[in-house]
Amino acid sequence: MSETWKITAFAPREDVQSALLAHEEALDWDAAIVLSGSEIAEDKPDDWQLEAWLPRKPQRADKAAIAALFGSHPPHLHVEKLPEQDWVTISQQGVEPIRAGRFHVRTPEFPVPDENGVVDFVIPASQAFGTGQHETTAGCLAMLDAMKRSGLLVRNLADIGTGTGLLAFAGMTLWPRAYATASDIDMVCADVVADNAALNGMAIGAGAHALTMVIADGMDDPVLQARAPYDLLIANILAGPLIELSAPFASSVVPGGSILLAGLLTTQEAAIRRAYARVGMRLAGRMTNGDWSILWLRKRANARAHPARIGELPGWARSW
Repeated sequence: MSETWKITAFAPREDVQSALLAHEEALDWDAAIVLSGSEIAEDKPDDWQLEAWLPRKPQRADKAAIAALFGSHPPHLHVEKLPEQDWVTISQQGVEPIRAGRFHVRTPEFPVPDENGVVDFVIPASQAFGTGQHETTAGCLAMLDAMKRSGLLVRNLADIGTGTGLLAFAGMTLWPRAYATASDIDMVCADVVADNAALNGMAIGAGAHALTMVIADGMDDPVLQARAPYDLLIANILAGPLIELSAPFASSVVPGGSILLAGLLTTQEAAIRRAYARVGMRLAGRMTNGDWSILWLRKRANARAHPARIGELPGWARSW
């Protein structure tokens, strides 16, 4: 078994969460370096740590890459060699199953829940962003469930920045006759999504109730464009790209169609809503999960269209 090293940085929760998001945005990140963030103690919820596992002794470039995630004022990095163990398993320790709406998301070492009406997904925690542990992904799952309960009909959906494929799988489960397309800018996600689809009994293909996976930057892909317009477009990415993609996203959904946005802090919500209002999108539902906002927007239709109002959502769907 190869040697394993760990780098730990202690910082406030907001700094660690920002570093994790910066990691997801880094296109040239070394896939051999696995990151996770967590609170240090239950009685100190704002004191967090970022841990990085490497299958080799960290080089100067490795430490510089991790420090750069924190911007101009990185915390001290503690470097240690670990006993010979499975470093992927180590990185997954403490990743408890989550419940969001009707969805239950767990890593493979946890059992299937013994509960009726629960949709169970298995997503290995060491993979791409979107395991369900982050507040934005869990919030999207809960919002998708609320959208379905409100009577939303979806025949064609897209999950942009899919990561693990989890949100696409959720959409396919809620609307089993829908065509589904997922995309990500990271090449590694193609294999990740294929593996997770097999693990969860989801079909890969071009037909209804099958997932078409593409590697693309935003909507700049012939498959994404050919399969548009969509009834539902999901994008759990970052606030900056969400604003930049507001016009392409809006033009890719049908009149009256829905866009589910996440990856934005509550402090960024106003700017997101302004950007999407300018391209004809209006708020239909909103949740908050921790410091994060999850927004359901609908495209303006004709005068006879009546998008769901916030008050029509179940009470639990208005705030996490």
